[in-house]
Amino acid sequence: MPESSARPSSLIHTVYGEFVRRLGGWISIADLIALMAELGVDAPAVRSAISRLKKSGTLLQERRTGTGYRLSPAMAPVFDEGDRRIFHSLEPAELADGWVVAVFSVPESERAHRHQLRSRLSWLGFGNAAPGVWLAPARLLPDARLLLERLGLSAYVHLFLSAEYAGFAELRTAVGSWWDLPAIEAQYAAFTDAWHPIAEELRGRERIDPAEAFRDYVPMLTQWRRLPYLDPGLPEPLLPADWNAVPARAVFTEVHGLLAEPSLRYVEKVTGLSHPQELP
Repeated sequence: MPESSARPSSLIHTVYGEFVRRLGGWISIADLIALMAELGVDAPAVRSAISRLKKSGTLLQERRTGTGYRLSPAMAPVFDEGDRRIFHSLEPAELADGWVVAVFSVPESERAHRHQLRSRLSWLGFGNAAPGVWLAPARLLPDARLLLERLGLSAYVHLFLSAEYAGFAELRTAVGSWWDLPAIEAQYAAFTDAWHPIAEELRGRERIDPAEAFRDYVPMLTQWRRLPYLDPGLPEPLLPADWNAVPARAVFTEVHGLLAEPSLRYVEKVTGLSHPQELP
């Protein structure tokens, strides 16, 4: 397994999103600590991360056969949106589809909202064309609306759909200044470098040990799930000639196909939970 630099809270987020949701949405703290130990995270770090996730409203404490935590109902649309982006990465958009443009103005007295808008639009895959002006392929409009409404930021933002670029600079050059494409490529390359050898090694296995699958799968999914948000799915004519998202997605798809099911079996064994629910 490649060494993971993911924070404990990010790994826990993955465990809840990929497994706990399928098993009823609740897990005891003892079982979560046991699972996280497989990932090299000790009990104090788990408890500290849980405390932060509880404070942020991601998790709610609930006692059943022991003390445990379930996902807040408010997180359901967040994880549903994540499923669409993470497991159903879109092909590059078409130039003819146009763009969604977000224009915002925030009073100086509320500059914290300005920072939040910038960070969340960037996280969603928007590029920064000018101060207060962000854009993305038009198909990201529904995700943008949902995100801005959920965060209570919609009052600051105007959204426009534009069918065609009519500026003076070459569009490909302009796009290169609006998005940090080399940084996105670097993250795709790091993912491929880390997990392509694992995919090759797993192909020859007749059986994959569930505990080993879990130890690989959670860090892999944690590293991957940020990438479909960083990558806006720009039209192919605007991308670098050797755009490396395609091989990275192929590696993710293969490792996911090999490890997701045995990892779930391992979580069921550790927790005693069963009857997995199908998710989108």
